[in-house]
Amino acid sequence: MEKFIIEGGTPLNGDVTPAGNKNAALPLVAACLLTDEPVILRNVPRIKDVDVMRRLVESLGAQVEDLDSTSWRITARDLRPADLDPDLCRRIRASILVAGPLSARIGEFKLPPPGGDVIGRRRLDTHILALRALGSDVKYDRGFTFRSNGLRGADFLMDEASVTATENAIMAAVTAQGDTVIRNAASEPHVQELCHFLNGLGAKIEEIGSNTLHIHGVTKLHGGEYAIGPDYLEVISFVGAAAVTHGTVRVKNAGVNNFGMIAHIFERMGVRWDVEDDDLIVPSNQELAIVPDMDGAIPEVKTNVWPAFPTDLISIAITVATQASGSIMFHDWMFSGRMYFTDKLVGMGAKIILCDPYRCLVQGPNQLYGENLESPDIRAGMSMLLAALAAKGTSTVRNIGQIERGYQDVDKKLLALGAKLERVKE
Repeated sequence: MEKFIIEGGTPLNGDVTPAGNKNAALPLVAACLLTDEPVILRNVPRIKDVDVMRRLVESLGAQVEDLDSTSWRITARDLRPADLDPDLCRRIRASILVAGPLSARIGEFKLPPPGGDVIGRRRLDTHILALRALGSDVKYDRGFTFRSNGLRGADFLMDEASVTATENAIMAAVTAQGDTVIRNAASEPHVQELCHFLNGLGAKIEEIGSNTLHIHGVTKLHGGEYAIGPDYLEVISFVGAAAVTHGTVRVKNAGVNNFGMIAHIFERMGVRWDVEDDDLIVPSNQELAIVPDMDGAIPEVKTNVWPAFPTDLISIAITVATQASGSIMFHDWMFSGRMYFTDKLVGMGAKIILCDPYRCLVQGPNQLYGENLESPDIRAGMSMLLAALAAKGTSTVRNIGQIERGYQDVDKKLLALGAKLERVKE
C-alpha cells in the first residue's frame, strides 16, 4: 500500500497533458471483441481499471500486444466462452461491457456480477432489458447467463439514459440482423467515441450525439486503428487544482469542445478559463465567488445526463466551492453515496451541510487545514487531493490506488506543476 503526503498552499503552475479518456477506453477495449481482425488503439490510459479490462478480454482468448507505452494491438480471432474471473469482474463496473460483444460473437456465456466504486446502488436492469430486446435470453442467479441464437435489430426505449447500458446496446446491435433504434440513449463524449470507433470498423451508426441512435446491422466488422480522445474529467480536475491553489495551468490537447455546461457551472463558482487552439488555460486571477440566482437565491448545481453537468465531476466542484465566497447547493440524484466524502472536507475546515444522501450545501470560502484522509472512490479521492493541495499544513491521502484507477501518473503531473507531494509506502 502507498500513500501521498502533501504540503499544501503552493500554487500550481505550468503545462499538463491529460491521458486518454478512461470511460472511452473501457468500452473500446471491449468492442474489439466484435471483430476477428486486429484493432490498434492509441492513447490508451495506463491506469488500473483499463488494465483489468485488458485482463478480462485476454481471459476470453483475445491477444493484446503492446506497441508502445500507450498503444495496443488487440486481436480477438478465437473467442472462448470462458468463465470470467469473479475477482476481476468485481474490481470494475465496466466488466459488464463485455456482455454486448459476447452476445454478438458467442451467444452463450456466463458473467459474474460487476463491481466498481461504492457510491450507491447502480442498476443493471437497463443493460438486461436492452439485450433482451435484441434477442438475448438473460437469467440471473448470483451471476448472469446469456443465451441467444443470433441477435435481431429492434426499436426500444431505454428505461434510463445509462451510459454503459447504451454502450452495451450499441455493441450488440451493430452486427445484429436488421435495423435498431435506441431511444433515450446516453450521449456522453465517450458514447460518441464508441460510435465513431465502430463506424471506423464498418458499423453503420447514425445520429451520433443525439438521444436516438439509428443502427443498421452489418454482417461483419473489420480491423482498424483509433486514437482515444483526452479525458475531460481529468482536464477539469486540473482546472480545479489550479483554481484552489491560485496557480496558472495550461492543459494541453484538452478537447475543448466538451465543456459547455461544465464551463457554465464553474463560471457560477467564479472559475473561468481561456481557450487557445485545443489548449485550455486557467489563469491565476480567479474571482472564486458564487454567482447567486435572481433575487440573491442560493444556486443549485444538479447533475444530469449529458450535456448537463456530469455526476463524475460533482466531487471536484464541491471542493472548489469550499474556496469560493458565497453559498451553493449541490444535488446528485444519481448516486446515494456520492456525498459521503464531504465529512472529510468538514474535518479540514470546510463549512458543508449534508442535507441528505443526495444534497449538500457549501458555504465558503474557508481555510482548509492538513488532515489524514483516505480515498473512498476515484472522484472523491481526487477531490481530497485537491483539498490537500489547497490546505495549510500537511495532509496524508491513503488508499491512493482508488485515485490511480482513473488518473494516470497523477503524482508525476502534480509534481511537474510544482506541488509539494511525496509518494510513500505504508
